[in-house]
Amino acid sequence: MSSEVIIRLNPSGVRELLRSEEMQLACENQAEIIARKCGEGYEISAYSGKTRVNVSVRPKTAKAKRDNAENNTLWKALSP
Repeated sequence: MSSEVIIRLNPSGVRELLRSEEMQLACENQAEIIARKCGEGYEISAYSGKTRVNVSVRPKTAKAKRDNAENNTLWKALSP
């Protein structure tokens, strides 16, 4: 026999989790791994938005921008 499992999320709890400092640290750690895979010239930026934390990795120097444009460096850094 199989039993049905019902999961109900607490919206305010999920919102709190998505905006928490712990979530920002976890996202920043992942961004650092990606930036290291890309090499020099990539920067990480983070901020807490209206509904969740946002972290991004982007090329900062002209060399890194050219590298990313020619080789899809950021995209490749996301691949396992």
